[in-house]
Amino acid sequence: VVKGVMGLLLLASFWSWAIILGKWIRLTTVRAQAEKFEQLFWSGRSLDDVYATLQTKHDHHPMAHVFVSAMREWKRSFEAGPVSSGLLPSVKDRIAKVMNVTIGRELTRLESSLGFLATVGVNATFIGLFGTVWGIMNSFSQIAASQDTSLAVVAPGIAEALFATAMGLVAAIPASIGYNHLSTSVNRIASRLEGFSEEFAAILSRQLDEKAR
Repeated sequence: VVKGVMGLLLLASFWSWAIILGKWIRLTTVRAQAEKFEQLFWSGRSLDDVYATLQTKHDHHPMAHVFVSAMREWKRSFEAGPVSSGLLPSVKDRIAKVMNVTIGRELTRLESSLGFLATVGVNATFIGLFGTVWGIMNSFSQIAASQDTSLAVVAPGIAEALFATAMGLVAAIPASIGYNHLSTSVNRIASRLEGFSEEFAAILSRQLDEKAR
């Protein structure tokens, strides 16, 4: 049982590190792509040009997806012709909802697998402690069966049992730190996306008002 617990904790530790490294690379890439997109967006080019550029580049990062989804809804609203002033609020609401849905979907993708890190960070220590308790119980059973309390009989079982707790800490500490750091990074990206969507919604709203005049 103790060896099974240690094997489980070792597997959890390897998988946690894989998630931490993968998510760190992904979030770093997302931040770099967001900065490039903002430079393109605020370069003074028209929204149609930016939209066409993204279509040709096939950029796959959250901020570009938010922009493309809003522009797609914007273009659909004008396919049937000019929009009357009475329909402007509904168009603005649709664009805002589309951006909110896209942001939620992108954040769900970025947060995937973080729940595993949280689970390992909270429970790995207790799993290791379970292995320790089980190992110590077996050690005492062996002592009672052999009726020998010498260190040579007691030490191996207790050492193995305590190693299970150490394995739990080895798995839990990086997972907990990684979860906290990655969650903070995701929250910052979420704030950045929400800020961009509000600015973009204001720009589209202003253009809609101008078209309705």
